[in-house]
Amino acid sequence: MKAFSQACENNKGPILAILRPLFCERKTVLEIGSGTGQHAAYFAAQMPQLIWQTSDLPQNHASIEAWIDGIENARAPLALDVDDGNWPVHEFAAAFSANTAHIMHWQTVINMFEGIGRALEPGGVFVLYGPFNYDGAYTSSSNERFDQSLRATDPGKGIRDFEAVAELAASQGMFLVADHAMPANNRTLVWARN
Repeated sequence: MKAFSQACENNKGPILAILRPLFCERKTVLEIGSGTGQHAAYFAAQMPQLIWQTSDLPQNHASIEAWIDGIENARAPLALDVDDGNWPVHEFAAAFSANTAHIMHWQTVINMFEGIGRALEPGGVFVLYGPFNYDGAYTSSSNERFDQSLRATDPGKGIRDFEAVAELAASQGMFLVADHAMPANNRTLVWARN
């Protein structure tokens, strides 16, 4: 029942290089949209001091469970619908989400930031990986094509503007700590909670 994402396989090493120093002294992380479960399995195994809490919609749980099977510090997925105002979580030292903001409708992205605002403890960090536009412009022609393909399947989806997501973070008392360039024209954005 293991689903497989080549993108997860390709980006897990570069993402880990950013997460390891950020999470080295933290104890708990909530992953929003664990997807296949590949990231959870890899990151939890590489950072055994962390309790890695997976979450996603129930239809993705079987794959997540298959990937994290036997990894002691990876927790079974929570049924988390970002649009539900009552998240079943609170007081996490960190939150992580990869390749989610562009496949969510904008209101759902807003709801994700609001939920993280409730779930993060003071001093907590939120790490968001994916493609972003800057000053309303694509960072590459491949991102432009990707955005067009997303919007063709669902006009509510699309690559988000960095400035817009930064504003959402600020509204939840989070300030930008880092903006890392990543392979394949992606970024890793890091915010910390005041």
